[in-house]
Amino acid sequence: MRSLLVATAVLALTLPGLGQTTDAAALAERVQARYRTIRNFEGTFVQTYEGGVLRTKTTESGTLAVKQPGLFRFVYTRPERKEFVSDGTRVYTYLVADKQVIVSPAPGPDDATTPALFLAGRADIARDFTAEFTDLPGAAQGLRTLKLVPRKPDPDYEWFGIGVDATTLQIRYLVAADRQGGKSAFNLSNLKENQRLADNTFQFRIPRGVDVVTNGARSR
Repeated sequence: MRSLLVATAVLALTLPGLGQTTDAAALAERVQARYRTIRNFEGTFVQTYEGGVLRTKTTESGTLAVKQPGLFRFVYTRPERKEFVSDGTRVYTYLVADKQVIVSPAPGPDDATTPALFLAGRADIARDFTAEFTDLPGAAQGLRTLKLVPRKPDPDYEWFGIGVDATTLQIRYLVAADRQGGKSAFNLSNLKENQRLADNTFQFRIPRGVDVVTNGARSR
């Protein structure tokens, strides 16, 4: 579920460039304003995770597609295939190697300020977080980086970080620090915004022969 929570945090946001912006809160406002102009986006990602209770380090990659409000599809292709799909009502986690599909409700407006709320269009960078400029290891050179601390305590994450393109304000890097000491980061590339993404892109059909887990109940 860690991949799901962080994956749904991914945003691609627009407005004019940063100029001489030196106020972190002002930059957060501008990024949020750009986000409101984005109906959908798609691209590729590389996700890394390091730390946590087991002190592990992993690297995964794949493709993503997101459409407001609350539709998304993340397809991990390396090192193993898995999918996270939301049709706006339910989230499907398909673990191909395990032949298992986990079905859970899509996040609602009363949920804590998790990354999923960004994707659902219910979180606001400027309103829901305290922003400050900070270096974020792993972010590409030239990005402006912000640390975002939730104003409302989050049960899973302590803080988030974003790296935005200095010219376009497009988010190219996102990192989340969880409460077990782990950090999960996304580097985004090949982003295309406001494309003709059909709603059926975000429909998920449960394959035959897999275990289905729904709210703790298992079936086949």
